[in-house]
Amino acid sequence: MVFTNWAGNQSISPSEVRAPASADEVARAVRDAAASGRRVRMVGTGHSFTGVALTDGLLLRPTALTGVRSLDGDRVTVLAGTPLKDLNELLHERGLALANMGDITEQTVAGAIQTGTHGTGRDSGGLADQVTELELVLADGSLTTAVPGDDLFDAARVGLGALGVLTAVTFRVEPAFLLRNRRRRATLTGILDTLDGLTAGNEHLDFFWLPHTDACLVKTNNRDPGPPSPPGAFKHWLDNVFLENTLFGAACATGARFPALIPRINTVSAAALGDSEAVDASYRVFTSRRDVRFLEMEYAVPREHLAQALRETRDLVERMDWKITFPVEVRVSPPGDAWLSTAYGRATGYVACHMYRPTPHPAYFEGVEEIMVRLGGRPHWGKMHTRDASYLKGVYPRFADFLALRDRLDPDRLFANAYLDRVLGA
Repeated sequence: MVFTNWAGNQSISPSEVRAPASADEVARAVRDAAASGRRVRMVGTGHSFTGVALTDGLLLRPTALTGVRSLDGDRVTVLAGTPLKDLNELLHERGLALANMGDITEQTVAGAIQTGTHGTGRDSGGLADQVTELELVLADGSLTTAVPGDDLFDAARVGLGALGVLTAVTFRVEPAFLLRNRRRRATLTGILDTLDGLTAGNEHLDFFWLPHTDACLVKTNNRDPGPPSPPGAFKHWLDNVFLENTLFGAACATGARFPALIPRINTVSAAALGDSEAVDASYRVFTSRRDVRFLEMEYAVPREHLAQALRETRDLVERMDWKITFPVEVRVSPPGDAWLSTAYGRATGYVACHMYRPTPHPAYFEGVEEIMVRLGGRPHWGKMHTRDASYLKGVYPRFADFLALRDRLDPDRLFANAYLDRVLGA
């Protein structure tokens, strides 16, 4: 069996695949891997662009490790393989919601947490910031629970699967709420001049800049008392299916065949951007449909350097005359306290660069990465980058503490793989 990720840029042939249905079965798999001298990893749904989940040893698929284990007040415990899209529906049925989310819901809860999946928020951080308890199997096959106050809790929330195999996650939830989503066209020049005010004035700010133009699509989400006024079925299909997926996919395919047309394609796309407004359940507003396959690199920079990072990225694209179809996405986050969170200890701005999957552009990613690194950037653990442990130890204050805990919990590197050897050190 060959495991291949969503983007098709990572694949592996493990020696064995299992689908454990309980924590006990995960523990048995871990002990079996250790006894046979193999490494063991649990994958999610393959939405990481890096090799973070790969192993040529015993690969665990969490397809049977799903569902809600318990719901107690403002705490919900779910099994690690539960897809976020299923969790959203389960919570909504019970009148509950997560405070913040990323825009993709195909991931499992464990995979999203372990790689530091985040959305955008002035006051609310990523998924790891909403975790109140973790259950995981350690390298010795024992089952343990990590709670606030434990080093393991702060290390394992964004743990890259390096400290153990997650079997259940407890989230802090709140009563379901509505968000007013406003979409409007703006200029990158204007946004850069008003970025602080935009961030301070909206609970959730997300914007997309179209390279080769000055055009941006700005999305702001703020809590609203209602009543709900969701987009109609046709409007939802037009914006989320036809324009953002079908038509955009056709534009990407045309640009791949005729790269010289890309600036003109982006100009036409910019002219099609329009304003809209709707009020809907939070999880429907936070999330988006993504059918066009792409490669992605995302860096987290100190919030005060975000405007500079964007200006330098724009100038670089213009100077190098690269032909870039995909928008650059920008989000923000408050400081986090998980040791390997990209927002650890600092207000953060995120810059995400994408390329159409059939036309990878290493020079584009490398050039933008140089800018982000110079500004003290931290790469998203699940997205493409070239950083290693020698760099990462300089941008994560608790990096050495994470490595020391890993040495104690997994001295034989049962959970290691090539990616972890690079980012954490062999």
